[in-house]
Amino acid sequence: MVNTMLKSIHQVRRLIVAVIGFSVLAIGIAMIVLPGPALIVIPLGLFILATEFVWAKRFLEKIKAKLKRK
Repeated sequence: MVNTMLKSIHQVRRLIVAVIGFSVLAIGIAMIVLPGPALIVIPLGLFILATEFVWAKRFLEKIKAKLKRK
């Protein structure tokens, strides 16, 4: 029972992180054509997503590596 409850809590947390992260990411992408700091907001959205999703963490690491090479 406790294991099931912990699994549910983790799924809810993952869902909340996904909603917030994708929302921030979408706002950042919109800021590419709208006025606003897109270059700050997009990595912020990826950082939020990287707390729960491996693919976002890898993508963020690739971006960091490319920025360090320049």
